[in-house]
Amino acid sequence: MQDRRGTRTGPGLRGVQDAIAQAIAESTPGGVRTGELDRDGRALRWVEAGQGGGAPVVLIAGCGTSSLTWAPVLPELARHGRVVAYDRAGTGASDPNRGAGRVVAPTLDGQLDDLAALVRHLGAGPAVLVGHSWGGQLAQLLAWQAPELVAGLVLVDPAHEEFQPSTVRVAEGALNRLWLLRAALATPTAGPADPLARAEAVVVAHHHQRWTVLAESRLTTVATPELRRRRSDSRLPEVPVAVLSATEGLPGVMRSRWTALQSRIASGATRGTHILVRGAGHGVHADRPRAVIAAVLEVSDHARYAGKV
Repeated sequence: MQDRRGTRTGPGLRGVQDAIAQAIAESTPGGVRTGELDRDGRALRWVEAGQGGGAPVVLIAGCGTSSLTWAPVLPELARHGRVVAYDRAGTGASDPNRGAGRVVAPTLDGQLDDLAALVRHLGAGPAVLVGHSWGGQLAQLLAWQAPELVAGLVLVDPAHEEFQPSTVRVAEGALNRLWLLRAALATPTAGPADPLARAEAVVVAHHHQRWTVLAESRLTTVATPELRRRRSDSRLPEVPVAVLSATEGLPGVMRSRWTALQSRIASGATRGTHILVRGAGHGVHADRPRAVIAAVLEVSDHARYAGKV
């Protein structure tokens, strides 16, 4: 592993980055590289793999999750070009936001600024942004705010500010707490034999990670009015856009409403496509990774043909 740019670092978080990289490298021909970017003394970290002259693919995880979530798709995408999976502040291997000597909650603009800084830092022109759930909303926000940084979008069951039923928020919060408890009880050194499970245990061994999961979940609700305003005032740039919708995991009426909102995103794009992924729950990239891989490769090809990269 290489590409360790010098920054100040939180205690042990480079070890977290190593654990994530090693877990993903198990199935990635050519290995995995690590990188970090100094954000005013706070390190934003990522793992990447693959080479190529096309647009880099930047993977944006869902609410409260780390770059590990992309393990089902990153190895295959790396066969076709450069792919980067980063950790937002306070998740995975990235340092948390701090103020007055303590960890502070993430903000919408802070997360967007970090994503924009990462794409610029890669130095390869605009990127294809692949966002799951909350990551899908961040990808759209960056495309509205800085279209010159975006060559294409793949939105994987993206969250939407108009779909936040209380039952889903309560269930999501309970699942987050259960996941954190189970992962925290695992022993990173002597625990799970599976490299991905072991890396997850290393990630949540840091208290700020567990706190950020819950803080980020709150942000997705608090930001709703601002998300509505920005969507009403913005249009996606003329780049290829693929929106993938799950079909399982929710009562039919709720799933239909969410899917309709996702379809509207695709229809509002000049070059948008809406794809129903049969048999997939919200984690489409885990349930049907081939569908996500195919969408990313198609969007990347279209961006190349359109001269975006």
